[in-house]
Amino acid sequence: MSVITDFMNAFRGSEEAHGQTTVGAVGRNGKTEANSRVVREPLTEELVTNHLEGKHGVGAIPITKENECYFGAIDIDQYDLDHKGLIAKILKFKLPLVVCRSKSGGAHLFCFLKEPTQAKIFREYLTEIAGALGYARAEIFPKQDSILSERGDVGNFINLPYFKSQQTMRYAFDDKGKAMTLEQFLAVVEKKRTFVASLEKINYGESREVFADGPPCLQNYVSVGKVDNNRNIFLSQCAPYCKAKYSDNWKNSLEEINQRHCAPPLPASELVSLQNQYQKKDYFYQCNIEPNSSFCNKEVCKSRKYGIGNKSDHAAELSGLTIMLSDPKLVFLDVNGGRLEITMDHLQNQHLFQKACMEQLMMMPSKIKETDWVTKVNEMLKHAVQLEVPRELTVDGQFYDLLETFCTSRIRAQSSEELFMGKPWTEDGKTMFMINGLMEFLRQRNFASFTRAQIQERLKALNDDSECNGHKNLRKPDGGRTTLRVWWVPAFEGVEEQVEAEDNDIPF
Repeated sequence: MSVITDFMNAFRGSEEAHGQTTVGAVGRNGKTEANSRVVREPLTEELVTNHLEGKHGVGAIPITKENECYFGAIDIDQYDLDHKGLIAKILKFKLPLVVCRSKSGGAHLFCFLKEPTQAKIFREYLTEIAGALGYARAEIFPKQDSILSERGDVGNFINLPYFKSQQTMRYAFDDKGKAMTLEQFLAVVEKKRTFVASLEKINYGESREVFADGPPCLQNYVSVGKVDNNRNIFLSQCAPYCKAKYSDNWKNSLEEINQRHCAPPLPASELVSLQNQYQKKDYFYQCNIEPNSSFCNKEVCKSRKYGIGNKSDHAAELSGLTIMLSDPKLVFLDVNGGRLEITMDHLQNQHLFQKACMEQLMMMPSKIKETDWVTKVNEMLKHAVQLEVPRELTVDGQFYDLLETFCTSRIRAQSSEELFMGKPWTEDGKTMFMINGLMEFLRQRNFASFTRAQIQERLKALNDDSECNGHKNLRKPDGGRTTLRVWWVPAFEGVEEQVEAEDNDIPF
């Protein structure tokens, strides 16, 4: 197999569309600005070749219209990332990941599967891995559990590595943290392909079992080794867990955790101070402070006996904003992993947003401060992906579909005389009709987007802007003859010529 074929096979995903990114300047934060859009065409050998040659960068959409995946990724958007330290963690847990440097200097941790897997299941495992590595806030690809393919939704893409492969900065690392060539990368991809069932068997360390019924962040703390720099924060997170599970004996349990999992253990005076603090007041888990938030897995935590449960807020996790360039614009948005279809009005109004979530996702997120909502929406709009409109969702597309139905359906005339009745008639490679007959057909189908003049313009366009109307001499129902003005379009594919038993018509 060629390099191009192997590369396309590695990033096998949506066959409906692909992503394109236009790279801009580097911002003050060190991150490269970019504009993204989704093109409704599959990745081709030509597109991949151009990508590897550095002409036009492309991205692949992991999720298919069947909501399955052949690959996924954890996107760590941190330009000063310690790649070697990350690789060391991956090797420690024996994770089937390939680390690639992203265009921002962060990392894409790719996982390649031997067989297609439901996106929802795959996302759960990737989320668990991200938390165990200490990057719970990283984006997970696929971003969606499922997509609204019947509405024109295709999901979100991730930029592919090895742009300008011979001089690329988007290379993969080997186990020693050295850059690999494209050929070496493709060999490693095949070596590390795995089954999703194998992700269930990943061993994050025996010490995790002590917190198996508590917040995953506590498990992730101890999975990377003894806690050192963040002992106070770690033990403050352990205190509510111990109070919930061990009740009257919680202080001794907390002391045991301190001795077993902290290196060195927190001094006795500091531990007693912390215990007294939690004795006076029932503090809850501090989910939003670091490094707790980097080790978080909120959905799993909700299901744990001593996790956040019903005490958690109901704020929605929003991501993957995609704007379909229709009129009016449609918006697809990920809400806690579910895919939501809304309009710009819903982004402007939290009440409308809540209602849409209730109707489509059977959940009602909490409202947040209006200023916070505006900030969140603006940030999403800044990174929104523009999606080309499928033909059938455009007004023009709807018109042409209805025109084809009109010209090819069973209402077609059985003789040219039935043109009087508003029916279409096909001969000499043209389907002709009275304009009033077409207008009435469109009215019956509730299509009123175009005026008569606009319809006539589109009929002319179908005839390559040449003449598309004239007069036809016909026999009237009473036996006489008359001249009727008709319009025509090229006969649609598959439409057979209609032949009358006796042709008494006078040619155009």
